[in-house]
Amino acid sequence: MRQTPFEQRYQAEWARFSEQLSALEKRTPTSTLEHSKAFVASYRRLCQHLALAQARGYSPQLIEHLHQLTLRGHQLIYRHPGNIRQRLLGFLLADFPQLVRAEWRLVAVASALFYGSLLVMGLLVYYTPDLVYSLLDPAQVANMESMYRPDAERIGALPERASSQDWQMFGYYIRNNIGIAFQTFAGGLLYGLGTLFFLLFNGLNIGAVAGYLTQLGSGSTFWPFVVGHGAFELTAITLAGSAGLKLGWALVAPGRLRRSDALRHAAKPCVGMIAGVFVLLTLAAFVEAYWSSSAALSPTLKYSAGALLWLAVGGYFGLAGRNRHAPE
Repeated sequence: MRQTPFEQRYQAEWARFSEQLSALEKRTPTSTLEHSKAFVASYRRLCQHLALAQARGYSPQLIEHLHQLTLRGHQLIYRHPGNIRQRLLGFLLADFPQLVRAEWRLVAVASALFYGSLLVMGLLVYYTPDLVYSLLDPAQVANMESMYRPDAERIGALPERASSQDWQMFGYYIRNNIGIAFQTFAGGLLYGLGTLFFLLFNGLNIGAVAGYLTQLGSGSTFWPFVVGHGAFELTAITLAGSAGLKLGWALVAPGRLRRSDALRHAAKPCVGMIAGVFVLLTLAAFVEAYWSSSAALSPTLKYSAGALLWLAVGGYFGLAGRNRHAPE
């Protein structure tokens, strides 16, 4: 359907919704609004109209008009004054995994780039150990060997940080992990090239370290260390990469929209995605500082806990929020 017949068919409906919005915003009747099935049904129809307008490449003015209406409707429906905890739980238990599932194609591409490069480099370095020096200098390699030696006081800690307390290492891991994720995401603004670089760069480096330490005989220390927090950290990197790829694709192929408009529309779900990524990285830093680095825990226990965490992450993104209407 062309834009003009589309507007003529639904213009009256949009006008009624706008009038209802104005009336509700003046009275702010949140308790009544939550039980208003008619309003929610109208809101969902408007969301469908917005999606159709975007998919068909209608004018930016029409898309922006519908976007503003849906945004106002969303704010009314989900506004809970003073109940930040409930909104946060709603995001974590439903909105975040829904965003990830909605972008599954980009998540798959980012995962293939990251894990593919990690696996290939890991195998190459395992069979040709000297290849590690193409990515790491001798001092970095020596640090890796020291960090994962079996008699290390704190596994995975740099020599100068080996005596740091757990909370200090927790802060260090958060800063480091968030820096990597932000670079991967923000690289999407370079038409996606920055995101591609950081996904491959991090995959190659992690693979090189894994392959080198395994052939060296430190795999019995390295793998129990990474298996736990890796469920959160590696997943977060791929999700940051998928968000960066979404920004990059909006710039490369904006369709009938101006690049600035396409970028703005693409950024909306990306903001939610990155918020969830920061939560995952915080969990990863906590596990890494207080669990993974402990030399007192047996490898068997770490492997068992790591397997459960990977299953939990997979189940969370595959199943959480399926009974709730997806965020617009």
